[in-house]
Amino acid sequence: MARSDLLLAIVRSGAQGDELAFRRAAEALIAEEEGKRHGVLASQLAEALTAKRPISNIASIARNEAVAGLLYERVPERRLTSLVLTASVRQSVGELLEEHHRRDLLRSYGVEPRHRVMLVGPPGGGKTSLAEAFATELAVPLLTVRYEGLIGSYLGETASRMEQLFETVRMRPCVLFFDEFDTVAKERGDTHETGEIKRVVSSLLLQVDRLPSHVVVIAATNHPELLDRAVWRRMQLRLALPQPTRAAKVEWLSSWAERNKVSLGLSPRTISDRLGDVSFAELEEFALDVQRRQILNGPEPDSNQVAQRVLEHWSHRVDTEAS
Repeated sequence: MARSDLLLAIVRSGAQGDELAFRRAAEALIAEEEGKRHGVLASQLAEALTAKRPISNIASIARNEAVAGLLYERVPERRLTSLVLTASVRQSVGELLEEHHRRDLLRSYGVEPRHRVMLVGPPGGGKTSLAEAFATELAVPLLTVRYEGLIGSYLGETASRMEQLFETVRMRPCVLFFDEFDTVAKERGDTHETGEIKRVVSSLLLQVDRLPSHVVVIAATNHPELLDRAVWRRMQLRLALPQPTRAAKVEWLSSWAERNKVSLGLSPRTISDRLGDVSFAELEEFALDVQRRQILNGPEPDSNQVAQRVLEHWSHRVDTEAS
């Protein structure tokens, strides 16, 4: 049985002729049925909501194939506990998750949980990992926008594809992830940008505004200075993920070794100091390198020797990149 508050919202908005409120309530109802694994009912409701004219099977198949080229979908696995976050970021993330886990209480007061998040930080700082952890904790799929499929070369093509993308995701609970968000949300006041880009940004902002709260939009960028100012106003939660400190790297290495039951051969402090200025993504690459070499060296590898050898390779790699 559907929740009474959603049914009441549907009837009330329909009676008042408020199409946007009606669609949001109907989409929330569809998302709830999806969450209960009532797939047949959810599909019937979605078809009823979007049925404006008959669509042939050929057209339907073509539309689904087009949408598949706009999104990369996967089941998230990374947990929030596996991430090393600052105290303020962890608190903010916890509060946002609580809002979604207790959304029924919020909605009983006519309030929706926040669902638009901006992540800012250098490459490899954990933005993508945090987006995946959000999806894991909410038990929803992670949908990553594929810019190579979204951005077209013809006038109006990108905005049209963007509308199609948002129309597809709005009726299912998910985390919609825009990596390198500045690709499609650049400052419209930039005189070097074309009118097409400005139209794309305007369309993007309109579509984000229309999304229901069961679609959590997470945007990530390494270049916040390039984003349109109106983008910042849309984002209800803005989190900074800085380059990891020495203490954060030590904590990450210790946590990774414990979770994966792998001896790194050297203390996390020693490894952190030897690696120098690296990101969390690079730390994970290093740890996986050590694990691979230990597996290939037989059942009883010399962990210290393996770690020293991998560190030597990494030292050469860092020197090469820096030169």
